[in-house]
Amino acid sequence: MKESSRKQGAASPCAACKLLRRRCAQDCVFSPYFPADEPQKFANVHRVFGASNVNKMLQELPIHQRGDAVSSMVYEANARVRDPVYGCVGAISSLQQQIDVLQAQLALAQAEVVHLRVRHSTNFPGHGLCPDSPSSSGSPSSKQVSPQGNKGMFSHMDIVDEASLGESMWSC
Repeated sequence: MKESSRKQGAASPCAACKLLRRRCAQDCVFSPYFPADEPQKFANVHRVFGASNVNKMLQELPIHQRGDAVSSMVYEANARVRDPVYGCVGAISSLQQQIDVLQAQLALAQAEVVHLRVRHSTNFPGHGLCPDSPSSSGSPSSKQVSPQGNKGMFSHMDIVDEASLGESMWSC
């Protein structure tokens, strides 16, 4: 119904044609991707890529790929508006840094778990990390809670020698 009303000129032009101040034709390449109620979407794409370049890119693509291309252009344009120098690369770099920090935190937490298991097995011989020991069975008595809770989990972490760790872990 929207297309038939566009033939009669009653429908509002798409965001691209509105911004470019031109008549929105029935076969407008922008109208399926830049609806009139989302003007900022095309404004950013136009500011970064230019309407002519976007038009060329869309016409060179098969119709089934145009939606993905527009999504990519909108994402890149919005990123460029927020960060004109780095754009998407800035966002990706920031996320990569967050991943690196989280991986380091995970490594510390895993080292703390190993350290606590080793300390537990040396304090309570016979209840260490052996598969058939009661402490590794998951029984409620093996799940001890520290009176401190999770506060200062890494503040008292001792350095454990890997060679002695390997020997003490599996000496059942």
